Amino acid sequence: MSEPLVYIERNRLRQLMKDKLVKAGLPEEQADKTADLLIFADERGVHSHGAVRMQYYSERALKGGYNLKPKLSFEKTGPASGIYHGDNALGHYVSYQAMKKAIELAKTSGIGVVGVKEMGHSGAIGYYARQAALEGMAALTVCQSDPMVVPFGGTEPYFGTNPIAFSAPRKDGSPILFDMATTVQAWGKILDARSKNKSIPDSWAVDKNGAPTTDPFKVNALLPMAGPKGYGLAMMVDILSGSLLGLPFGKHVTSMYKDLSEYRRLGQLHLVINPEYFGGKEQFLEKISQMVEELHDNPPAEGFDKVYYPGEIQIDVMKQYKKTGIPVTKEILDYLESDKIY
Repeated sequence: MSEPLVYIERNRLRQLMKDKLVKAGLPEEQADKTADLLIFADERGVHSHGAVRMQYYSERALKGGYNLKPKLSFEKTGPASGIYHGDNALGHYVSYQAMKKAIELAKTSGIGVVGVKEMGHSGAIGYYARQAALEGMAALTVCQSDPMVVPFGGTEPYFGTNPIAFSAPRKDGSPILFDMATTVQAWGKILDARSKNKSIPDSWAVDKNGAPTTDPFKVNALLPMAGPKGYGLAMMVDILSGSLLGLPFGKHVTSMYKDLSEYRRLGQLHLVINPEYFGGKEQFLEKISQMVEELHDNPPAEGFDKVYYPGEIQIDVMKQYKKTGIPVTKEILDYLESDKIY
């Protein structure tokens, strides 16, 4: 039976999450940015990366799994490159700051490539790619995660869900935003299904015997999307955000859930492209506008109302939630309103 949902106003939900993170020991500025990332996901209907993660973040913070007094620093390694040292802080604030550095590099050098070394989980990485789009640039963000995906043809987890996000600006309207795990579904979708006591499609994951399962509580590993294609993309992400930075890779990446007192040492890579250094910003924006218009004019297939550009459906969800409030389970709301850390 599904858990009952309650609807809560956006700013109230954001404040509840920030307050809980501060109680768990996060510095005010970090808690504020993390809450910003979490509400970004929830208000767009991406509940796998919103409030459902709060108890986990708070427990790991309290148990020492994040450095709550990190020494964050940026090391410029070339005219258009650098490394942002996260010192094992919770990843949301770290990734946000690293993307700011990549944008700065792209403004002066045409491109900006910043690797992020040693951080905790950083949430919905589309947020960071969108940072660059709001500055008129295109961006690609990739991030490694711990092994919970079987390689194509294999039976034991090796790579993580290893997400990829891309964003590009629009002249009028919200940026194009593409954010995906390299699995059929992200692990957060499993958590969301568990929180709501809902079954999952048998194409998402396998149990401990390697057999497809519809029970989110029996999931042992996720499946790569499109078989060998998702497997190849997961490897690419792991190489760019792990091996390239001298960090643990594949099955050597620290588990998200096994030992919450252990630093995770995750890596990420931001690539920002300034269109002024290529075909020019104005023509870039014009071509994107034309592309979106042509997609909207494309006759919809049976069962569809229209052809959306990536990220557009989430904008519609935001509009709806402004009227109704953001849905969360009663259990999650009770936790956020309680004095419990976890």
